[in-house]
Parts: sequence; C-alpha cells; structure tokens
Amino acid sequence: QVQLVESGGGLVQPGGSLRLSCAASGSIFSINDMGWYRQAPGKERELVAVVSSGGSTKYGDSVKGRFTISRDNAKNTVYLQMNSLKPEDTAVYYCNARIVDRMWLRDLERWGQGTLVTVSS
Repeated sequence: QVQLVESGGGLVQPGGSLRLSCAASGSIFSINDMGWYRQAPGKERELVAVVSSGGSTKYGDSVKGRFTISRDNAKNTVYLQMNSLKPEDTAVYYCNARIVDRMWLRDLERWGQGTLVTVSS
C-alpha cells in the first residue's frame, strides 16, 4: 500500500506564508514526479507546481515568483513554500506523486487527502 500524507495547511493573513509537506510511505521502489494541485470552491483542480526526480520544476502561472516547490528524496517528501499569499490562493491543496511500487514495479499515481489553505484577514 502506497499513500501520501499532507500537512501544513491552515489560516493565514494576506501577505503571509505557509509551508506544506507531503510524505509518501509504503512499499516504494522509486518516485518520479511529485507535485501540488489545488481546487477552490466552484473551480476545477489546477496545477500549482511539480518537481521531477531530478529536481526540474514547473509552476502554474498564478504562483510563479511566490511559491517554491522542493523535495527530499531521502525522506520521500515534497514541500511547497508559499509566500506573499493572496485571498485567491484559498483552496484545498492536494499532493500528487507518480510512484513505482517495490513489489510489482507498477507505475502508480497517488493523491493525498487534501489540506485546506485559507487566506483571509
């Protein structure tokens, strides 16, 4: 069983910062891309940022220059540092990863349970 567990969401004032974490656990052989998506009420899920196993990154246009994605391969963990937060960043943030499991070497896509980020004064 391979799963992702997120942490770090909460309430923050506009202009503030938050750091999200997502740890993968279970029978893992390797992890390819890890990323973050978000879904605001009434909107479709959108890409926030993704990082490859080699460290290459890609960001959604709305977060470029404010958010930074990073990963610790030794800990199977991906982070999202969010600075200069705006009310429009309010959403449920989901961790995503493509994982090769150890037992069958299958390429699996996994999602975290989601963590709510609320930006409000």
